[in-house]
Amino acid sequence: MDTQVLLLATLETKTAETTYLKNALNSNDIYPVVIDVSLSSGGEVWDSAGKLSAMEQVVEETIQNIFITYGKHLKNIKSIIGLGGGTGGELILRIMRALPPHCANMLVTPLPFDPRSSVADSSIVLIPSLVDICGLNETLRQVLRDSAAMVAGICTAQTHQKSDTKTSIAITALGAMGKVTDLLVQGVQRAGHEATVFHANGFGGAAYARFAEQGMFSATIDLTTHELTRLLFTGSHVPMPKRFDAASNANIPQIVLPGGLNFLGLESLETVPAHYLERPYYQHSGLFTHVKLTQEEMVLVAKTLAGHLSNSKSEAHLIVPMGGFSTQDAPGGDIEDLELREVFLSTIKTVLSPNVKLTQLESHISHPQTANCILDAVQDFY
Repeated sequence: MDTQVLLLATLETKTAETTYLKNALNSNDIYPVVIDVSLSSGGEVWDSAGKLSAMEQVVEETIQNIFITYGKHLKNIKSIIGLGGGTGGELILRIMRALPPHCANMLVTPLPFDPRSSVADSSIVLIPSLVDICGLNETLRQVLRDSAAMVAGICTAQTHQKSDTKTSIAITALGAMGKVTDLLVQGVQRAGHEATVFHANGFGGAAYARFAEQGMFSATIDLTTHELTRLLFTGSHVPMPKRFDAASNANIPQIVLPGGLNFLGLESLETVPAHYLERPYYQHSGLFTHVKLTQEEMVLVAKTLAGHLSNSKSEAHLIVPMGGFSTQDAPGGDIEDLELREVFLSTIKTVLSPNVKLTQLESHISHPQTANCILDAVQDFY
């Protein structure tokens, strides 16, 4: 079976636009297989339950049909391009997320929804259509021509190369951890491995969990467990029920630190609810505001993290840098709080399983001493 390109669209409402995109692909010597993901309502206005049920059915049937049709030849699908507005775009995103991530997935859409949760753990490229997909016009035609050219470029480029023999070690990171991530990446590389870094901002952790669950790492350094505060309390995030169990479930040894567990990650200052601003806080940037946890919140965070680690099926090592859990949790920092760290440590010692190795450091999380301790711990896995 030759390399295939799939074109997903709701033909019931987007026939002319889909035909134009298909012809634009043909002009680039790309001949896609068109898959209709229409709800087939016939113009009828359904109630909420009926529409959601129809959407679920289309998603399940389309995924099933793709697997039945291509089976072991799924790797021959080099690109999937979708064309959809609100409902159609959601359908296509759900289908793309269920397919293996090896192919280049692209969705042309006016972005009538927040796409972050849909693309957090998938390699889906979003192409803003600028205008609604509701009748052809020169703006939309140009976007569709450009999109077709992108697909053609992907199909003709030599993007897949044989990987080398290096093992990959996952690292979770945030800017609030300082330069320790760079030190870890450099140390991992010196040891003959490669580092795969995930931005643990409430969305990157979903990709980390998906990759770990698929056994793509030989070890993980969960430096930045900050996303636990988002899942337990507040802060933008995608649902990620396997965030703190994926490495264990895949029997991947893990090193864990309380990076960023001392603050809530909220957005721009003007959007932060007033009651949070009664606590110590600082602006990490114009878009992000970090608010210090209370001691009661820290107890829950520590117990929850300890619970995940204590149930780990793989080797686990918790390192606690008592000099500070983030850049502003340091002498003179805006949310510095030694007592809060001591609450974390005392709670951990009370509930953590003895099967989990616990190392207490006096250094700050961003200090080279902490990085060296982590790197030494990694070597114990090999």
